[in-house]
Amino acid sequence: MLKDFAKLQTFLMVIKERSFSKASAKLGISQPAVTQQIKFIEDYLDTKIVDRKKNGILLTKEGEDLYRIASRLEKAIAGSEKELLKIINKDFTFVMGSSNAIGNYILPNYLCDIKKRIDNNVYMNVALSIDIIDQLQDKKIDVALIESPVFRDGIVYREWVLDELVVFSNQPIKKHLTVEDMMAFDWICRDEHSHTRKLTSEVFEEIGVQCNNFSVLGVLGSPTAIKESILHADKNSERPVVSVMSRHVIAQELKDGRLFEARLKNYKIERNFYIAYLKERKHDAFVDNVVNYLLSLNIS
Repeated sequence: MLKDFAKLQTFLMVIKERSFSKASAKLGISQPAVTQQIKFIEDYLDTKIVDRKKNGILLTKEGEDLYRIASRLEKAIAGSEKELLKIINKDFTFVMGSSNAIGNYILPNYLCDIKKRIDNNVYMNVALSIDIIDQLQDKKIDVALIESPVFRDGIVYREWVLDELVVFSNQPIKKHLTVEDMMAFDWICRDEHSHTRKLTSEVFEEIGVQCNNFSVLGVLGSPTAIKESILHADKNSERPVVSVMSRHVIAQELKDGRLFEARLKNYKIERNFYIAYLKERKHDAFVDNVVNYLLSLNIS
């Protein structure tokens, strides 16, 4: 049992996420596979380890004992991974591919740590999610981090970070926006091929808003260009200049008070960021090490 740590990893993820379905998304396997692995553990131990309740997962007494054992094993294995990579002693450049928001505003904070973990150089490509997945399939990159769900066969997808899209401006605006409020703004929009544009348009349509009816000052393809345009807009205008952006892109400016955010009244615009890698490299030591590190980060 202890030799097959993958099943214990599944058990630990179920407890962390308090859900079989959320654990399956994080692990990149089907929900039936998660259920099957938990059943295997229970059959092996001849006892029940979890109770599935409406409000989540509860550990039985035996489950609590197993959780303590599995947690200790997880820490020991994580500590040993670095030693294993030293034994491999492979000199190469690990290439990561990221879509714009992730590559420009999240991943740079962790590249040095990733380099230290694998003791090799790390290079990063930044492009649209669909282009990053193309590069992954063509084996030009080792791991992909994407913000739009470009799902293809032969690739493992693991939910990573829950992202929220917000309306923002360089002057204070109402915290919760009505349709009337949105019509009183001047907008800078993403291009129509952007996943951010498609996602926000779907939500706007739910509340009866058509983007075509906005007062649009411009359409830009880069989140950085949009952010800079908003930052340099007239702060004293009667019609605030706004756009929609991932909170990760504008986090520092929100903290500094240079930008102000708002949400749609009674709505949240959320999406998942994904880690992706080829199924054939599922047991690659370097890919496994980087993916596990990224999943361990508490990014909010």
